[in-house]
Amino acid sequence: MKKASSDLLQPDLAAELDALAAMPDALVDTRDAPEVRDWSGAERGRFYRPAKRQITLRLDADVVDFFEKEGPGYQTRLNAALREYVAAYRWQELRALARKPFRGRG
Repeated sequence: MKKASSDLLQPDLAAELDALAAMPDALVDTRDAPEVRDWSGAERGRFYRPAKRQITLRLDADVVDFFEKEGPGYQTRLNAALREYVAAYRWQELRALARKPFRGRG
């Protein structure tokens, strides 16, 4: 089992963070961290890392060969292809749902 990130902190730093978390927002001094007003260069989901699960999966050899021929990172590319398929499938489900007539309470 992984340790919680707070278990990795030194006791004095953990105490300082706990004190800061307990402090009302109005008392937190943020002058050294100016507010960002321009988010035009922001990247949505840049730090999002979905949980991974290790499985055993049997795939056709030609499919594996296709992804492996590009070199290292083939599992990442395979995952991206599967994720793209899932997104397209969900999009089709939403479109089908949107086409159904709405029957509200009446």
